[in-house]
Amino acid sequence: MRPLTTKAVTLALAALLASGGMALAHGPVRLKLELDEVLNASPDEVWAAIGKFDDMSWHPAVARTEMTADSPDAVTPEKSTRVLHLKAEGGDPTITETLTKHQPEKRCYGYLIKAVEVTVLPVTNYAATLCVNDAGGKAKVVWKGGFYRGYPNNEPPPELNDEAATKAVTGVYQAGLDALAERFGKAE
Repeated sequence: MRPLTTKAVTLALAALLASGGMALAHGPVRLKLELDEVLNASPDEVWAAIGKFDDMSWHPAVARTEMTADSPDAVTPEKSTRVLHLKAEGGDPTITETLTKHQPEKRCYGYLIKAVEVTVLPVTNYAATLCVNDAGGKAKVVWKGGFYRGYPNNEPPPELNDEAATKAVTGVYQAGLDALAERFGKAE
């Protein structure tokens, strides 16, 4: 067996790096977003309002929350599924979400979107957590999510690109946090 020459090793390494670099250049990257708000209420008060997976009535975009027939318990077992019916004129847009983590002792739950039309929310592979932390006796609501844009291929249309996805999710989170701030007041 002949030893590899420096030139052969360099060429092989360059080819490997080039192919890896090209693979990284294609397709979308996972986007992340975290928003929070400190409220003029105790963590337990705020958790009582937002900690029920079967009740999103506190969010201004949600008309009603429907639990699916395969969800025996709306709150505790992971994999419970809810359908959010959104407020909209001329239709009934929905988002179907599955509970992935429920930690009432930590005032936190995680969920993922199982089904949504990208015209309603321009994202795919969305997962999030909604938690209420103690900030010196005040409630700090932390909403954190990770997702991909609504168009999985290169050169997405403007309404399905990274900016559109981030803007839409920011709007959802901010609307919810604003509603909670209106209800409980912002902490000073």
